[in-house]
This record gives sequence, structure tokens and C-alpha cells, in this order.
Amino acid sequence: MAKPRRRTATRRTLRRPQTGAAEFNPDYTFIKQDLRRIATLAVSFVVVLVALSFVIH
Repeated sequence: MAKPRRRTATRRTLRRPQTGAAEFNPDYTFIKQDLRRIATLAVSFVVVLVALSFVIH
């Protein structure tokens, strides 16, 4: 009887596409809009507090 042959695993190398720093281009438009809205609200709250402090005194 012949011995069963062992399968030799072939090593496959998967090539990934070359990704460089030039391809990473995130879009921050929504973040800029949110930060602008937060800043506007903060400034308006400070103005309201200053105006109320003049009304109280």
C-alpha cells in the first residue's frame, strides 16, 4: 500500500493596492459647520448673560 501524500500548502501573497498619503483626503465640511454653530451659540449665550447682568444691577 502506498502512503497518502501530504499536501504542501502554497503560500499566496495578497497584494494590496498601493495606498499613499496623497489618497487620504477626509471631508471635514460637516465638522466645520458643527463647530461654527457651537461657536455661534456660545457667543450668543455670553452676550445674553452680559445683558442680563446689566439688567439685574
